[in-house]
Amino acid sequence: MHLLLVEDDAMLGEAVCDGARQGGWTIDHVCDAPAARLALIDHAYAAVLLDIGLPGESGLSVLRAMRGRYDPTPVLMLTARGQLSERIHGLDAGADDYIVKPFQFDELWARVRSVIRRSQGRVIPVFSHGDIEVDRSRRVVSKAGVEVTLSAHEYRTLLALLERPGHVVTRDHLQDAVYGSASAVESNTIAVFIHQLRRKLGDDLIRTVHGHGYVVGQPRP
Repeated sequence: MHLLLVEDDAMLGEAVCDGARQGGWTIDHVCDAPAARLALIDHAYAAVLLDIGLPGESGLSVLRAMRGRYDPTPVLMLTARGQLSERIHGLDAGADDYIVKPFQFDELWARVRSVIRRSQGRVIPVFSHGDIEVDRSRRVVSKAGVEVTLSAHEYRTLLALLERPGHVVTRDHLQDAVYGSASAVESNTIAVFIHQLRRKLGDDLIRTVHGHGYVVGQPRP
């Protein structure tokens, strides 16, 4: 199991990482919101341990960006004692659980195991279009029953399109779904992902609506 820890306290971060590795987990540690968003784009994690009180930009922005692009990765918030309002905002924004600092490590790992178990029991819809099927619970894409390997960026692009069949999805919306920020990437990046998806899944899957965006299936009037 691969975890992501988002925590700016170096000593606490080191202690959590040591405990995770002793327990057989693989863990990445980042210290701020921009690094967390980048890590979440590039990797698939079993769970995220997210400190809300990050320097500069709150951890809540990371959480909202995850849920905004339909990332179902379970999130365990790490909060300071007495921050009841932040805990409420975090749970409302899509966090799965929280633990208050200072905490016992046995409780931390018990809560991590719990949110992962609950996430594995969720009913996550399978998206399909023609002979293309996306199993979101396993992050597996298949064509005519044969599994197709996609990059994380290609997978998120495809998912954003399949969630709105028949509707034109703009390039900016796709960039938000893939990266969480439409202003941080080159202008032709989405076109590259679309090209790769057509190559792997068929030229007729995704239509270009010039001047507007892309659509799976026939555009609705």
